[in-house]
Amino acid sequence: MGIKTFAAIDIGSYSVRMDIYEMSQRTGIKHIDTVQSRLEMGKETYSDRSITVDTAKELCRILKSFTEIMKEYQVDDYRACATSTLREAENVWMVLGQVYPKTGLEVDILSNSEQRFYGYKSIAAKENSFAKIIQKGTAIIEIGGGNAQVSLFDKDTLVTTQDFRMGSLRIRELLHPLESQTLHYEQVVEELVHNQVLGFKKLHLKDRKAEHMILLGNTFIERMLEKNDSMKESRTVSFQEFMEAYQWVLSRSPEEISVELGISLDYAESMVPALIIYRVFMEEFGAQTLWFPGTHLNDGISYDYAEKHKIIKSKHNFENDILVSAKNIAKRYMSSKNHTGAVVKNALAIFDGMKKIHGMGNRERLLLQIAILLHDCGNYISFSNASECAYEIIMSTEIIGLSHQERELIANIVRFIKLPFDYHCGEDFRNVISRSYYMTAAKLTAIIRVANVLDRSHKQKIEEIKVTAREQELVMTVTAKEDMTLERGLLEEQSDFFEEIFSIRPVLKCRKQK
Repeated sequence: MGIKTFAAIDIGSYSVRMDIYEMSQRTGIKHIDTVQSRLEMGKETYSDRSITVDTAKELCRILKSFTEIMKEYQVDDYRACATSTLREAENVWMVLGQVYPKTGLEVDILSNSEQRFYGYKSIAAKENSFAKIIQKGTAIIEIGGGNAQVSLFDKDTLVTTQDFRMGSLRIRELLHPLESQTLHYEQVVEELVHNQVLGFKKLHLKDRKAEHMILLGNTFIERMLEKNDSMKESRTVSFQEFMEAYQWVLSRSPEEISVELGISLDYAESMVPALIIYRVFMEEFGAQTLWFPGTHLNDGISYDYAEKHKIIKSKHNFENDILVSAKNIAKRYMSSKNHTGAVVKNALAIFDGMKKIHGMGNRERLLLQIAILLHDCGNYISFSNASECAYEIIMSTEIIGLSHQERELIANIVRFIKLPFDYHCGEDFRNVISRSYYMTAAKLTAIIRVANVLDRSHKQKIEEIKVTAREQELVMTVTAKEDMTLERGLLEEQSDFFEEIFSIRPVLKCRKQK
């Protein structure tokens, strides 16, 4: 494979940015150029919930100019993404309906969990520094215009990730009427954010400390600190050094900050809310060292592209991070670890044993595991209505690395494990999930129903399972430590739906443990 040229485009709250990369298996990913145009769409979205006609026209103009630059660089492929700026605009589809005809660019609306996952991948691209810093308690804090995201690591493991609707631009727009009414604007902002941070700390941090903090999202803070010697050498500063810069900003007007840092006035006005959010997180988490990796969302998008196209191979297991995130959600709702583990084992054996029949790939295999990990979480609220409760829990919970559509898919699979499958599709299901996703939901539901019934007693009777596809049967040969009469009897009621989906009937054959 030769050198591939790739363009990543980020339509953000403050600007539209394109980065050009060259990538190959021999040299990895090399950043070539950045083109950025200022466009404050976030101000319109967070105040009026809508993008104006003039702003939509300007967006099209900018993107059209990007396509010309892409031709000059002979770009082989691209990905254009929009975040909360467009995601939360009521007229988002009207805006995007203009973009493609005028520019030829397809724009993906990232879910919050996807956006943060790419931000996370952007710093993982700095593999040596990233692997070293997350060995101890570490928090990744990303503050954008609309939202703030926190991800906690402990001993190289992602503990949890949480989104807060308190980005710098959103807070600025929300509190704008109060600025002229108080001399203590800092205190007002802190009151707004502190309770949310404290609640997160009590729920997720508990006795842990996040001694290291990775800060993403606001390049103006890096500019403010770039004269610091440690910042120049390792892109790290101490909490004390950060607080000195923090006090410097609070003692100056936005106009003074704009001139001294060489940034726009609007950007300067957003610094105070962002810095207060960072400061509150640092104080509550006990952070001592701050690392500014100097990466951007586009770096994560390019890294993800190179990884998926097998141009690079990451040392960090991102798929495991998604699974750990799902396991922590299951733990929060007291799901049975032993039962879900047994069902995952059975389901993966079935999935792998019939690959030529179901035609699904690694991504569906991952979604299968996540659905099983979360399939019992509804029992925490109601045993009699567990399926619907599980659906609501999943749809209300961020799972890092999954799109909204994938989360909807998992929620419906979990709902249909015990409830009758909705052949006609309810309105919510049809609106979000396409025909291919509908069939994926049916296939994964059928597999989990069979895998689940094999541990219906919750006793984990099966020691080993081997699955072989024959002409009309899917033979599941198990080595069991106890009698399987219950499971064999209940399998029949799940076999009809399985056969309807795959045209092959599951059959259980048991061997006693020696």
